[in-house]
Amino acid sequence: MTAATSRIGPDAGAWSRDEFVRRLRNVLERRYHHLHPFNRRMHAGELSRDELQRWVANRFYYQVNIPIKDALILSNCPEPDVRRTWIQRIIDHDGRPGDEGGIEAWLRLGHAMGVSREDLLAQRRLLPGVRFAVDGYVSFCRSQPWPEGLQYFKNRLSQAPRDAEHALALVTERLRTREQQERAVAALEFKCDVLWCLLDAVERGPLPGGDR
Repeated sequence: MTAATSRIGPDAGAWSRDEFVRRLRNVLERRYHHLHPFNRRMHAGELSRDELQRWVANRFYYQVNIPIKDALILSNCPEPDVRRTWIQRIIDHDGRPGDEGGIEAWLRLGHAMGVSREDLLAQRRLLPGVRFAVDGYVSFCRSQPWPEGLQYFKNRLSQAPRDAEHALALVTERLRTREQQERAVAALEFKCDVLWCLLDAVERGPLPGGDR
């Protein structure tokens, strides 16, 4: 999709902005990973230390791939204004000189939980199901037209409201046909499925006798 075609007027069958936003938010309310039983047990303080370590080690693989998927979205984006704003997401995770990013913070979290930096970076505790889900997400962002990677409604405290509002504004402004809107909803569903599958794999854990 080019910059010109992304600004076409809405077609007769397109949802209104309010209806489009309602459908996007409905996906999050039904399918976002905070509803997963493992996540609910974690927030209730019911996980064992081993389960928490397994979550930290495997979620790290998702975290280190966030700036990669954002770079792929940028590589498909023809609009300088969008790229200038979107690049902050990469910096948030990779950091910059003198400013620790989210990946380094996750490495510190792992250390505090008894998962070494070396184990995290070497992916020694990475489960096959987690690798499969995250790699599929990265491949999706590599292959799809740039507006379809804009569904980044992540619950990241200070950064989340900024990212969510920016993504929502871009999606509702640029996707003006019913087909585009439906594909955006499907993309968000896919993102939710990735995170749900990640937690499914972490909850099941490694097979007996398998790698940690």
